[in-house]
Amino acid sequence: MLRTAPEDGVVTLTLNRAGKKNALSIALRDELSDALDDLAGDEAVKTVVVTGAGNVFSAGFDLREFQQPELTDQLWASSDRFHATVLQFPLPLIAAVNGPAIAGGFDLAVMSDVRVATDTARFSHPEIEFGDVVYGPLHDIVGGGLARELCFTGRVVEAREAKALGLVSSVVPVEELAGEVARFTDLIRRAPRDVLLRTKAKAIRRAAVVRDKTLDL
Repeated sequence: MLRTAPEDGVVTLTLNRAGKKNALSIALRDELSDALDDLAGDEAVKTVVVTGAGNVFSAGFDLREFQQPELTDQLWASSDRFHATVLQFPLPLIAAVNGPAIAGGFDLAVMSDVRVATDTARFSHPEIEFGDVVYGPLHDIVGGGLARELCFTGRVVEAREAKALGLVSSVVPVEELAGEVARFTDLIRRAPRDVLLRTKAKAIRRAAVVRDKTLDL
């Protein structure tokens, strides 16, 4: 994972496994969790942007690790920590969705506070065909009816539909993503850090979806 130094209160974390479509391996989840834990207490930080290297945001969890029984305990411990850390991050988290956000990548986007997407982005839960889907964070954004539809069917939501549904705040061409993300971070960082912390705490309490176990979400 790549991490920038704080600049005007903003840090960018880039999932850097482009050759694997930024699949969220145990190592990558742990790196992201470690970074967020560290940034949570950094007085120089007001907001964090998460994006993907290349042309994919994230294809979800690295399924090869599920085929290795010796990794089972580590896999679920990493997953539980990852979800809890992202959901409870105490400052605004922006997902710069630079391409497909699939399965666990979709979850990472919806666990963020603001989503800005390129017109190449798409969202889906194909894992419904073989396992559990993280439901709660999506419900908090789009409501029960739509969240149930997307989680039961696994159908693909293209970028323009995602904007119409309120799943993302903005859709722009790929080359305009950085500028659009900067527009949102510029707005956010006008607020004092302590106000951002209090507002995010309210959002976390209101969502009431934080659980200790991934499969309870």
